[in-house]
Amino acid sequence: MWKSGFISVLLMTLLLEGGNFLTTERGFAVDHTNVTESCRMPKGCDVHGFTDWFKVGRYCVKYFNKPANFTEAELNCRRKVPGAHLVSVHSRKDNNYLLCIVKKFNQNNLRFWLGGFEFFQSGQFFWLDGSFWDYQIWTRGEPNHMYTSTEECVEMNWKEVGKWNDDNCYAKKNYMCAFRRHDMLEADPE
Repeated sequence: MWKSGFISVLLMTLLLEGGNFLTTERGFAVDHTNVTESCRMPKGCDVHGFTDWFKVGRYCVKYFNKPANFTEAELNCRRKVPGAHLVSVHSRKDNNYLLCIVKKFNQNNLRFWLGGFEFFQSGQFFWLDGSFWDYQIWTRGEPNHMYTSTEECVEMNWKEVGKWNDDNCYAKKNYMCAFRRHDMLEADPE
């Protein structure tokens, strides 16, 4: 059953930002991640006032070790920084950086929310920040609840480290927020 908070986040996102979709089909060939290779941390964010965030691609990201459901996590990101959302992932390199960040701050619980979810039981996933769904690295057999309202939100590190899973949006997990560096650099007077 949908809760009004989740629907509100979804509708606000759709109204305020264009979502770009990619249909996920069963049998998608997942990428391979070697979890034994050394972890390379990304550089610090180069935006004034956000030195405790990390630079990952076009974004600055920060891990929050404060379990929240998907909607609460997204709203918390929006409160932290104008234009922030749960993190989107666009390459293997970025995915590995996120894995390194979570390993550094919480080795005992690597699971966290990403900013993707299935659009109205359609089999299509999109990022809350409106960016293209141009990369995915699902755990084998996932997403396994497409076309249902059982598990619509995307997490990382459920069964296979570095891979993604669809999970119940009401589950409480740690999360990672992100904002576009370019947007903040333009707004920064320094």
